[in-house]
Amino acid sequence: MSALEPRAPETPRISDDLPPAAAAAPGGGIMGPAHRTLSIGIISVIFIIAFEATAVGTAMPVAARELDGIGLYAFAFSSYFTTSLFGMVLAGQWSDRSGPLGALTSGIGAFAAGLVLSGTAASMWLFVLGRAVQGFGGGLVIVALYVVVGRAYDERLRPAIMAAFAAGWVVPSIVGPLISGTVTEHVGWRWVFLGIPAMVIVPLLVALPEIRRTAGGPVDKGDEDAAPQSFDRRRIRLAFGISLGAGLLQYAAQDLRWLSLVPALVGCALLVPAVRGLMPRGTYLARRGLPAVVLLRGLAGGAFIGAESFLPLMLVTQRGLSPTLAGFSLALGGATWALGSWVQSKARVVPYRERLMVAGMVMVAFSIAAAPAVLIEAVPVWTLALVWGVGCLGMGLVIGPTSVLLLQLSPPEEAGANSAALQISDALANVVLLALGGAAFAALGGGSVGAAHAVTEAVGSAGSASHPGAFVAVFLPMAVVALVGAWVATRVTARPPTRVAKGG
Repeated sequence: MSALEPRAPETPRISDDLPPAAAAAPGGGIMGPAHRTLSIGIISVIFIIAFEATAVGTAMPVAARELDGIGLYAFAFSSYFTTSLFGMVLAGQWSDRSGPLGALTSGIGAFAAGLVLSGTAASMWLFVLGRAVQGFGGGLVIVALYVVVGRAYDERLRPAIMAAFAAGWVVPSIVGPLISGTVTEHVGWRWVFLGIPAMVIVPLLVALPEIRRTAGGPVDKGDEDAAPQSFDRRRIRLAFGISLGAGLLQYAAQDLRWLSLVPALVGCALLVPAVRGLMPRGTYLARRGLPAVVLLRGLAGGAFIGAESFLPLMLVTQRGLSPTLAGFSLALGGATWALGSWVQSKARVVPYRERLMVAGMVMVAFSIAAAPAVLIEAVPVWTLALVWGVGCLGMGLVIGPTSVLLLQLSPPEEAGANSAALQISDALANVVLLALGGAAFAALGGGSVGAAHAVTEAVGSAGSASHPGAFVAVFLPMAVVALVGAWVATRVTARPPTRVAKGG
């Protein structure tokens, strides 16, 4: 469907239409007998994705330098996001049509293939191509996992499994940069990429049989003669348009010339109708319910990632840390993020969920605005770890509940499309805000982001490559976006019933 109508105030119960195995599951938590194997399998998939994100980010500067591709450094990141947008839409269609199993297995295969291609690349363009293949697979996987959660876990357990997803980032965020830095230094950056695909085998063996049992196949609508849903070709075209438009916008932001206005305008012309067709109706008006949930996810993720992407660079170029130490200094955030998700998973806080989400966005805004204080030499570097830990706590209070609310507001046959919309909002905001932040950074004397990252020795010379004011120009607008997200968080639940005036 081209536009999703906002749901009515009542909350549809997805569990009423689950496959028999899931609907009849006995009580217990996500690690109870009915769900233990599935939970371990899908949490392991999240663990691998998290480890890849933290480990590859640390090895990327060395890879770009050895492949003589510093000029294409930003594309190694943006290519992942742009192709993941297409994968997300395709996964939503695929999952609604025939279940999440096919999208999940294909996504994991593409994710691993992209890592191998990047790890064996002889040129930077092949490396970027590998990242694009990997992003396509990642887009398939994340949406398919959301559909699995919606089908295999009843409403009571979904906050807990979302909290477990967040907890799956804790260990990778701590050990990922350290392991990646050690492997890169002593063995070579290629083994960071080539070693991760081997880790995919175990989660596949564990999770796939349970996914087939509890969440496989199309949604049972009670009509035995109904034909399976066909792929919506219009949505697929829109998905291609949103990916291409995002890529053109990212390219224009990296090339600050008047001529770059051409790809920027073409990118916007592709993005606007695609976004309108793929997002719930009323998303960018922050309409209450599902549209506000989808918009909040984009504002939260975009502001946070847009700022976090510049933190290691700021620590390396302005405070003299090595790339490994710069990444490791942010490890506390993984634990506080998981803490926020755990708090939101508790049944007793459900009546206060909206207030906690508002508070979470205020925390994110505070941490982003306060981060540039580390540019002052008198401010200890370790204070940034504490400040960013506050922001990650706020993200934990926001991200998990958006996923839970989306599944509550989605009937089973629309769970895939709506999950895709949520992830598209997140990824698209990342691309757009990173592009705008990068353009502001470069315009104000920030220099080459890739070149600054590539310097692991002679940090003093790197320090002159970036102007402190350029970092401020990135962080403060992201803080404003987070504050807008705090307002949107007040609209994620349905409006209370209107009181009827006496005598009326």
